[in-house]
Amino acid sequence: MTPTLRMNSGIRVCCRRLVTWGTRPRSRPDPSALQYARSVANWAFGTIQASIALLVLLSLAHPSRAFAANPDLETVLTGSRQRIEKLDYRVTGRLTRVEGNGKRTSYKFVAKAHWFPDGLRLLCEISGPGAEKTSLLLHMSVSGHVTIEVVLPGEKAASVLPFERWNDPLVGTDFSYEDMVESHFFWKHQELLAPEKYGARDCFVLKSMSGSQDRTYYDSVTSWIDRGILYPVHVVKTPRGTGQQKEFIYYGLRQVGGVWSATQVEAKLHGKPGSSILVIERGSGKANLGRKDFDISQSSAQGEKVK
Repeated sequence: MTPTLRMNSGIRVCCRRLVTWGTRPRSRPDPSALQYARSVANWAFGTIQASIALLVLLSLAHPSRAFAANPDLETVLTGSRQRIEKLDYRVTGRLTRVEGNGKRTSYKFVAKAHWFPDGLRLLCEISGPGAEKTSLLLHMSVSGHVTIEVVLPGEKAASVLPFERWNDPLVGTDFSYEDMVESHFFWKHQELLAPEKYGARDCFVLKSMSGSQDRTYYDSVTSWIDRGILYPVHVVKTPRGTGQQKEFIYYGLRQVGGVWSATQVEAKLHGKPGSSILVIERGSGKANLGRKDFDISQSSAQGEKVK
């Protein structure tokens, strides 16, 4: 039985059901709980930042991982880089400048190349119609960094070619010193454009873009690469700051000992009459070269017998 009190107003008040009308007072948050929540939020934010930083570092250290989302891009880059990393050849031929009026100036061209654990070495000698001779040794590291040594006509000792001269015409042709190696395949910024046909060939179209870390006179290089053999058939290079383009066309593609190569490369600078043609007349795709074969101060490529 619930005890009750009788008020003068005649209202019974239940002692056990005393109700307070109005807004309940808010309880103060527990300071320790707030501190814990802040700690969890800070930990989560820090973890996300660390994860993003790790992904960036991994993509810089291993650029191929950044291409994993596009298997065709990875196929093109891997195939192109592996082709260069298997080079071991000697060749002889001629380098010819064809003027707009048809006049030709030809040079004897002798070269050899080999990929070593620290990168590619290419030694070539270009002999003019007279007694003048130009020798150059190019070294491209595994990351695509290039250095060039030269012995120019009239000089007896090799010297490092300053970067300012890399874009100079090689013995007056449309090829520059830098054009002798395909360093653009090793740049970090690579993009695969829509596939196209070049002539009768189905091609991947790869656009290589140079960064501030790349020593090059080119802003970008676009390569049309045959899908079946992963060898370029057409290349367009855009020099930095000029907008002018240089075009390269590869002819006579052939496979010797499992290695694809071109027997002729034509270079043409847009807006300039004429073109230059590098023709390979004979050579060996497996020359078994060693480091001693690339001493520019001791070795001369002229007159070497092709094995």
